[in-house]
Amino acid sequence: MESDLHSIGELARASGLGIGTLRYYDGADVLTPARVDPQSGYRWYGPRQVADARLLARLRRVGLPLAGIRAVLGAAPGSGEAHRVVDAHLRRLEDGLADARRELSLIRTLIDQRENPMTTAPAELRLTVPAHELAAALDAVRFAVGADPELPVLAGVLFDLDGTVLRLVATDRYRMALAEVALPAAPETAPPTGTIVPTALVDALRALLGAGAAEAELTLGGGLVRAETGGHRIEGATVDLDYPDYRALTRLDPQHRIGLPAADLRGAVESGATRTLPSGPHGEDCTVTVLALTPDGRLAVAPADADPAPGELRVAVNRDFLLDALRVGRPEQLVLELGGPIAPLAIRTPGRDGTFSILMPVRVPELG
Repeated sequence: MESDLHSIGELARASGLGIGTLRYYDGADVLTPARVDPQSGYRWYGPRQVADARLLARLRRVGLPLAGIRAVLGAAPGSGEAHRVVDAHLRRLEDGLADARRELSLIRTLIDQRENPMTTAPAELRLTVPAHELAAALDAVRFAVGADPELPVLAGVLFDLDGTVLRLVATDRYRMALAEVALPAAPETAPPTGTIVPTALVDALRALLGAGAAEAELTLGGGLVRAETGGHRIEGATVDLDYPDYRALTRLDPQHRIGLPAADLRGAVESGATRTLPSGPHGEDCTVTVLALTPDGRLAVAPADADPAPGELRVAVNRDFLLDALRVGRPEQLVLELGGPIAPLAIRTPGRDGTFSILMPVRVPELG
């Protein structure tokens, strides 16, 4: 009976949907009226359609696509299909939120770089550095130096002085390596400063440090870098660009810290399962290793075709980059810091807090 039906205006008021919206969902075969007057074309809805319209309004509010709304409203009672559609949409929203957080973090970093660029040293600065420690620091960061001709600012190592600590930094945007050298004493003029030493000069300096001398004299500033040790000397021009503020990228918030033998992890990565994804530095395919952390704190390389176990955290990284970082210094023990599937992975050596590597994760859709 028509007295049991609700007019389109009544349904609009009961559900919060506009009359035009209800007409749209009628045309889309999502919420069709129980009766349409053949003369006037006026729509009438059944009593149970009030609940459907209220549900539809909430599904719209959370951004469920039209196909999903149709699937929820058309699902057979007790089939579980409506819940599966809603759960899948929630996962998409969570993935999007995680991506947005990551992008906003990078945006903040870019803003910091724009407002507070690392500048090259304006004045000449002389440092006495333990030669073997400087050599070890160069070895720790060299693998992460950028090689993209479109980013010349990353084609070298940043020498950043902070009090009695000389910090070396290298990054190609997909990974970052840092190492610290303790100076015997602070220079007389020791404001925090940064000098970018180009790759070729970095390699020449490393070769010079292999001569066996105990100390090296570094002179930075005026657009030049000079090194003297064991009666030998090299000199060259620095990169006259502003290095990105690397400090923002080192403010990690790890949720898990796992200590393990370095040889065990290297062996597992070298022999473990991999995936091939188009995520290389220039868009090319790269080989990816997926690390799996179980709820009881065990870290392993995940099989290629197995779904994550309940409560298991997985992080995917470029396999070659990971092996590069694991080979640095050949330590006996490592500490890995994980923050989540799309958070940077930090690799540290116990007892060397200022020397560590950071790898950006590779996005694998099913890992979140």
